[in-house]
Amino acid sequence: MKIKAPIHVKSISEFHKLRRLPPPEHPLISLIDYASIQTRDSDESEALFFDFYLISIKKGLTVKLKYGQHTYDHDEGVMSFMAPHQILKLERIKGASPPRSGWMLLIHPDFIWNTSLAKNIKQYDFFGYAANEALFLSEREEKMLDGIVQNIKQEYLNNIDKFSQNIIVSQIETLLNYSERFYQRQFITRKKASHQILEQLETLLENYFSNNNLLENGLPTPHFVSDQLNLTTSYLSSLLKSLTGLSTQQHIHQKLIEKAKEKLTTTPCSISEIAYDLGFEHSQSFSRFFKQKTNISPLEFRNSFLQN
Repeated sequence: MKIKAPIHVKSISEFHKLRRLPPPEHPLISLIDYASIQTRDSDESEALFFDFYLISIKKGLTVKLKYGQHTYDHDEGVMSFMAPHQILKLERIKGASPPRSGWMLLIHPDFIWNTSLAKNIKQYDFFGYAANEALFLSEREEKMLDGIVQNIKQEYLNNIDKFSQNIIVSQIETLLNYSERFYQRQFITRKKASHQILEQLETLLENYFSNNNLLENGLPTPHFVSDQLNLTTSYLSSLLKSLTGLSTQQHIHQKLIEKAKEKLTTTPCSISEIAYDLGFEHSQSFSRFFKQKTNISPLEFRNSFLQN
């Protein structure tokens, strides 16, 4: 079986070349008209990950979007967000191509370096893998966001001066703040379960699994998690069960599997190396755990995710 590795797009210029677009006007930020992207003739699917942020509104898609490990519940005329190093798989849809419209805003982390946004951008939940639901916009909301991104484009097309970066960063923050408002509206109107403790739990587990010291510390226990959240173990587990249907232990395992899938799809590391990074002394134990939770082995997952 032919396996196609993910395409690592390191710069905005590389993205323009990949999509057969003219060079960007600015090396660290670019607003692309979605209709200007040429449709590929090939039926092959492809996986990509970028070294920059990507915010987009697209209509007339000819692909299914698989973001992180989830397929968007809707992918026509919605807004989506990607942070650096998150994987995106595009699965071609056969048939006639509908008219396309919309835009894609590409922002390299270097552009916002040493600004308040560089620190605060991680606080926007919609950049996380857990936010697998795209943002549905009303016509009024879409027009509002369109106006903001056009202001961004106009500013970086003008002669750059000492005010340019601050003005553009301010516009990006406005765009994200409105997006946050619209997401909260969507959570209410679509009755999406939300709770502050869930956010705290996600932050706690993300930090724990990102400290690169799992082999020494081991997996977090329900007692450790509940203690960190200043709750009793039984109360936290009951609360999570009522909100998500999963116990504390299941949330821990879910995060572990999420990290494993991320490493399997975005790194060339061997199964043994990934197992070690995730706190397993033996790769067989990791493979057994992974298969128990997903019904396939780590190698089968990697191959099935990358295949054409």
